[in-house]
Amino acid sequence: MQNTGPALEVLIHRLADIPVELLAEPRIGDAGAVHVAALVNDVLALHGARATLASLAPFIPGATGSHRHRLALVMITAWLLADEWFIGAAIAQADLLRVLDRTVDELSQWASAHKYVEDPERREELARMVLARLGFRPAGESEHEATDRLAAVSGFERRRLLEASRTAEQRAADIRAALARKAAEESADKWSRE
Repeated sequence: MQNTGPALEVLIHRLADIPVELLAEPRIGDAGAVHVAALVNDVLALHGARATLASLAPFIPGATGSHRHRLALVMITAWLLADEWFIGAAIAQADLLRVLDRTVDELSQWASAHKYVEDPERREELARMVLARLGFRPAGESEHEATDRLAAVSGFERRRLLEASRTAEQRAADIRAALARKAAEESADKWSRE
């Protein structure tokens, strides 16, 4: 988040004003309206990128509806990335695809796709997460402020930080146990010599 991005309010407003067509069901098999891979390709074209079929593969659903929720969030995130600021920022195609694939996958496990449009806190979370994953922070915020605010509003980030904290606690407990064993061994060694 070293680079300054757009004003957060602009992105949140953009999410609130998403066209109803982008809230339609993603096309899966014979059901749904929006071909998500085509939408992603269009957004990449806005950014001056050319997508290969292989790069669009994560956005082409199988015959089952198992990816419906994730694809719906891809559509919403594609709308966000079609903002003039992102287009003018000359973001690499690989970074755009990473956000549309991995970041969306992470967020889709935390809340339903339409929550990221309907709920003000989830809109902020999506906007902040996209900015952060692209290396930007909202205009007017320091890197520290942006990191703290993302951790405060993001359920995903809170969970990630909690897991990192648990891992660190477990590692500290393992080290303490190893030190206690070593001290006990040294003490036993000392008693056996006397």
